[in-house]
Amino acid sequence: MINKMKRILLHRISWIVVLIILSIISIMIGVKDFSLRGIFTGNADDVNLVLISRLPRLISIIVTGASLSVAGLIMQTITNNKFVSPSTAGTMEWCKFGVMIAILLFGGRSSLVKMGVAFICALFGTLLFMKLLTKLQFTNAIIVPLVGMMMGNVVGSITSFFAYKYDIMQNMSSWLQGNFSLIIKGRYELLYIGIPFFIIAYVYANKFTIAGMGESFSQNLGLNHKRIVMGGMVIVAFITSTVVVTVGSIPFLGLIIPNIVAIYKGDNIKNTLFDIAILGSIFILVCDILGRIIIYPYEVSISVVVSVVGSIIFLVILFWRNKHAR
Repeated sequence: MINKMKRILLHRISWIVVLIILSIISIMIGVKDFSLRGIFTGNADDVNLVLISRLPRLISIIVTGASLSVAGLIMQTITNNKFVSPSTAGTMEWCKFGVMIAILLFGGRSSLVKMGVAFICALFGTLLFMKLLTKLQFTNAIIVPLVGMMMGNVVGSITSFFAYKYDIMQNMSSWLQGNFSLIIKGRYELLYIGIPFFIIAYVYANKFTIAGMGESFSQNLGLNHKRIVMGGMVIVAFITSTVVVTVGSIPFLGLIIPNIVAIYKGDNIKNTLFDIAILGSIFILVCDILGRIIIYPYEVSISVVVSVVGSIIFLVILFWRNKHAR
């Protein structure tokens, strides 16, 4: 038992070391000349660059990676389906729909108002998705995310229609294309609101695991299944809306990271929450660094890089699961 705990501790320390190294690399990369020595010697230009641009970008990357990965874990646990995530359940498309409504009705208001409208739409769409799963009772695990993506495409089409109609397509694109290049001091702090939901997710981790085993099983153990599911969907909708409004839409993250961790650590949400959060941050950091150096000094959008890398990883996971299922 002690040896097992030591292995887990060493494993997590190694992940933290990797995260620190990638964080330093991320801070160093950029068009403007920068030196770490300048920070320690008090160089005004270097200090201002870190505080205004590089550090806010790094923090937003770490928080975004951890947030979306945990949101994907909660959805997969509650639905008991490894192919469900905010991007495959239509949650992100409902967030985009909410942003469109917020731009039309509250265009001059703060990002907090836009996040509130996006949260309401995301929660409604996610609960509608869960209601469909309950009513239709799919036996094939692949059908579940397909239904979510179909719903998401319908909502996305409606969003695009109204965006074209009211000539806000360019405004919508600037909001919804996942991109960290515009993250500076004063434009990322909204992500901090999602941090308390990490704590709630950890506290209710075991209950989410039980809820994923079915309503009758949960009730036999004295849990209110509907309340637990509602709590999980609120967490997912809130995290997704804060990320979409602040950074934009990032696909695949909540889908592949929980699956990767589940391969070597199992499905106990409380035991894997830390690993999933830190691996999600590392994955986004790697993709962001790639996007900044591929066509340097220009930058590839993080959503494009994650889509390419994430799709390859997802195919590998599918083949691996298919091979070991036989």
